[in-house]
Amino acid sequence: MKRSGSGKIIARGRLKEFAHKLSRSRRKVVFTNGVFDLLHAGHVDYLEKAARLGDLLIVGLNTDASVKSNKGDKRPIIAYRHRARLLAALECVDFVVPLTEQTPAQLITLIKPDVLVKGADYALHEIVGADFVRKHGGRVVRMKLVPGLSSSEIIKRIKSL
Repeated sequence: MKRSGSGKIIARGRLKEFAHKLSRSRRKVVFTNGVFDLLHAGHVDYLEKAARLGDLLIVGLNTDASVKSNKGDKRPIIAYRHRARLLAALECVDFVVPLTEQTPAQLITLIKPDVLVKGADYALHEIVGADFVRKHGGRVVRMKLVPGLSSSEIIKRIKSL
């Protein structure tokens, strides 16, 4: 039986307990992270493909404060709790965890995924956590993105209206 959307969202205070249960589960864990502001078909395509790489897909979702730190005061457009709810509603996403830092390094170290997925727009040496995952026997996948579908592109189109 699938968990409901809100049951997929892991609170910050439960991350260590969650990671401990994961380590005992013997399931192939896939991890990715991002802002996922203005959820669109490109995101869904990326997440569905990532989910097929293992048994569980965990999405590290940037909190509002980390988005502002990385992208500026005008972002995110959609608040964390709403972005988390949208991601959790997707069948391909098993869990959503908060990413409070500027990079996912701490989450990756805690979760120890078997597969780390980032968009192909990142060079391998730019992917935070890649060395850790490979050192622990995992692999890093650079996922091809749907051309022309990104939150930044959508925002540009909206602004031009």
